Amino acid sequence: MEQIRKLIFFKAYFYDFFDKQEEKVKEKIDFGLFLLQHIRSIPSKHIGSTQEKNLFYLRIKQGSNIFRIFFCYDNENIVVIMNGFTKKSQKIPANEIEQAIKIKNEYFNEKQ
Repeated sequence: MEQIRKLIFFKAYFYDFFDKQEEKVKEKIDFGLFLLQHIRSIPSKHIGSTQEKNLFYLRIKQGSNIFRIFFCYDNENIVVIMNGFTKKSQKIPANEIEQAIKIKNEYFNEKQ
């Protein structure tokens, strides 16, 4: 399958989260990342958007656990993978969104 988007993992934010997960969760995350790379129109079952411009999240469910991994686009083809967290309530906690915004701004500021 042809790769449509390139993934960039900015600093260690994503890996700090990923390395702490169980193997089954890692497999589900890997599948989600595969979708981001290879599927042009990803079903909303797998991704969602925040109210922040250019800030999205990958939905991961393993058993009764729900995870979110934030990402944004850079030049439409590059997906910058940022932080992730375990979702424990209906809404995404504001502090998690604030952290993702901070990382996104840090990425674009350092890119200049």
